[in-house]
Amino acid sequence: MADNKNVVVTIGRSFGSGGRELGRRLAERLGAKYYDKELLSEAARAAGVGEEFFKRSDEKFPSFINGIFSFAFGYNSTNYYSGSTTISDDSIYRAQSDFIHSLAEGPESCVIVGRTADYILRDHPRCVNVFVHAPDDACVQRIVSRGDWEGCSAEKIKAKARKVNKLRANYYNFYTDKVWGDARSYDLSFDTSKISLDDIVDIIADYLSRRFG
Repeated sequence: MADNKNVVVTIGRSFGSGGRELGRRLAERLGAKYYDKELLSEAARAAGVGEEFFKRSDEKFPSFINGIFSFAFGYNSTNYYSGSTTISDDSIYRAQSDFIHSLAEGPESCVIVGRTADYILRDHPRCVNVFVHAPDDACVQRIVSRGDWEGCSAEKIKAKARKVNKLRANYYNFYTDKVWGDARSYDLSFDTSKISLDDIVDIIADYLSRRFG
């Protein structure tokens, strides 16, 4: 950007639509940091707890609820867990939210995939929110092409995609006041079966230049 201020791009994605690869390519294009699964280990390190706690709850609807939610996640410091072997889902979310805030407030631009980052950073003045999706058959083709689920039937892969998307939607809708995949929740939305990831990167880069100079 012309004024050298950092920007944050968040990417929501349906399973198999290419959101992770898009994030990597966009980060490379922008010279920005890329965060997906990396968020889990970094947030765990910042919170001083084991990474396995974050992996267990990653983009999943809370399995149990302790206490009363404040619905102001990520804004207040807290003691994230009360014992050596247990940690509540809301505490994990808050720890991850705080880490996302720290990234956005830092000097470097970054691309963050999933984890309700668009909602967490809803007040950030230089945050752009993107959602990518594709028809079931296109998602299956992409999953097979990258070597995942080799030998599995298309129907089995579609069933997996529906399950993952339901988990992501439940997680997102629970922790935010928005709807996962609803165009009103994002600045830009793409069907990755209609246009290449490289072209989408070009469009997002152009949008950032036009919006922020």
